[in-house]
Amino acid sequence: MEVRDIPAVMEIERQSFPNPWHESTFRGEIQHRPISFPTVVVHNTLNRVIGYVVYWVIADEAQINNIAVHREFRRMGIGEHVLKHLSRQFSSCGVKIVTLEVRPSNTAAQTLYRKLGFKMIGIRRGYYTNPPEDAFVLALRF
Repeated sequence: MEVRDIPAVMEIERQSFPNPWHESTFRGEIQHRPISFPTVVVHNTLNRVIGYVVYWVIADEAQINNIAVHREFRRMGIGEHVLKHLSRQFSSCGVKIVTLEVRPSNTAAQTLYRKLGFKMIGIRRGYYTNPPEDAFVLALRF
């Protein structure tokens, strides 16, 4: 992800989440590259940003902070492809555990994460706002 990608990322962010990240948050992730890896998914034919993921890697742990696909490209396996690619990358570079949070109401995301081997390891009470909701903490161990 580069600064020039932020308008497209913000469009996807607003479509995807009731409490979207601010543009400055994405700019901060771009600036913290030693641990933060903001990455866009670009459609080859359209040369258009159709998704993104922001994750951190610190030592042998990874945290997926945000992942979304443009609504016109959902249900095409893009999110699954991105997560499988990241899992292979994490495994090959010595990451031992990947964690993420997901809303209990986001059953589609939970289904995908479980399909890829993520297991629930905890609950963060009151994690989300707008609307208020806990977060399931999921982990994938290598």
